[in-house]
Amino acid sequence: MFRSFLLLLLLLSPWALRAQLTPTQPRRLELPLDPATSDVRVLPLADTTVAVFIENTANGSFHPEYTFQHFDRNLQAVRTVPVKVDREFRLLQATAALPYAFALFQSDYVAARFQVFRLDLRSGEVQGFAFDTKKVEDLYDLEVLDGKLFATVQVQRHLTVLHIDIDQEEFRLLPALYESIPTEVTFLPDSTTQSAGYVVSQSNGFLSRLQVKHLSAQGQLLASRFIQAESGRGLITAQLSPGDSTQRLVAGTYTLRDPRYSQGLFASNLSGDPALRPPLRFYDFAVLKHFFDFMKPRRAERLRARSAQLRAAGRELRLRYRILTHRMIPFQDGYVLVGEVYYPQYRNGNSYTGWASYMGPRYYDGYRSYMSPRNLEGYRSTHALVCGFDRYGTLLWDNTFVLKNVEQSTLTETVRLRPLADGKRLVLAYLDEEKFRYKIVDGTAASPNDLEVPIQTNTEGKHEKTLETEQQGVLPWYGSRFLAYGYQRVRAEHGSPRQVYFLNVLAFE
Repeated sequence: MFRSFLLLLLLLSPWALRAQLTPTQPRRLELPLDPATSDVRVLPLADTTVAVFIENTANGSFHPEYTFQHFDRNLQAVRTVPVKVDREFRLLQATAALPYAFALFQSDYVAARFQVFRLDLRSGEVQGFAFDTKKVEDLYDLEVLDGKLFATVQVQRHLTVLHIDIDQEEFRLLPALYESIPTEVTFLPDSTTQSAGYVVSQSNGFLSRLQVKHLSAQGQLLASRFIQAESGRGLITAQLSPGDSTQRLVAGTYTLRDPRYSQGLFASNLSGDPALRPPLRFYDFAVLKHFFDFMKPRRAERLRARSAQLRAAGRELRLRYRILTHRMIPFQDGYVLVGEVYYPQYRNGNSYTGWASYMGPRYYDGYRSYMSPRNLEGYRSTHALVCGFDRYGTLLWDNTFVLKNVEQSTLTETVRLRPLADGKRLVLAYLDEEKFRYKIVDGTAASPNDLEVPIQTNTEGKHEKTLETEQQGVLPWYGSRFLAYGYQRVRAEHGSPRQVYFLNVLAFE
């Protein structure tokens, strides 16, 4: 009787109720593709559809074929459009923003030469052209605003923006952004105001600050402002809030000395008169409730106690964390910011080898091509910090998603986030081979980090076994839905194994 009573209390606890929220997998798409001969880019769209760009080399062929494919919310095919690419070009980037999907190619012979294609998702029309920039040495990122492309590129030890207008078959380098390397850049397209927001890190070797620039969809500079901290703090990187430009929030990471390592978060509202604007707000990791959840409790307790002792003496505990911040998303009456905590891994076991620790999709140190250490194996993420801010930069709550087996060769976002239908909770998720791992976040409330479901190989309930999963990942889609993707080799109950590229819908409903 007593055991039954304890079991009832456990099942009725808030933790147990949260743990019972399990995603369904109502849709699965399989494409007959092999990872050795194909490359796939998945592009979720805000209208609940999804575009896919595929590079595939058929058996016996030396030249790949390229296609745009468009699917509806049930992963049913809307159209398939072939794209004719010149032989000298290889797929570099793909992106999408309604009503278009884009694919960008780079020449194998001349690094400054590119070819770009645009699919109109309404009509199926494809437009494209080839162009030679003469100066661009490398291209890192690709974004869309008002049907125009903004590419972050390197030119002569500087970082700048390549603006591409497919309608006019024109391209140009934008003088509004021209920063010496090393620097870090984040980008926010604002479809409401038809402007692009850039946050650029700048440093003189001792202090670091940020510059926020707003550009029109045509690439003209609209506004620029500097953000600088006092009291010896340096600002490393930041994200701009989307939506209402009159209540723009900036939030990111700061350091006490070394720009490689974050000490905590900062936030500020950029609206109104700069002279009347409130000062930056700083939040040391040591004072957050859940930041050290990835540690053993005793070790976390010692760290917090040591931090409190130093703070009482007018000093601060120096922390050494590398943070990859995500774009903020609107949530309730404010915004949510996610930051993945990571460190580089090397074959000799060291966690630091000079400038190489900066290498990643948003940090451009210029050493990538000729000074990268040969023993750099990749990156490992330990946990994801998720924080809620109001519109003025006040930290409302924080939580942490402790990660398992998150290792990658390049530094990219692994954890994805979607709000639940109740408007009060969030889901953080990532793919670990064939396991969809997730956490339900309800403010600062404690919740399990080990929730998971296997990726289903069919929606008919057939008994099948996943033999191998690779190049897998998960993307946020619409509502409370995610898209899981990757290559799988699946063995059916009867018959031979099949090799496919899969898309699975995971819905929290």
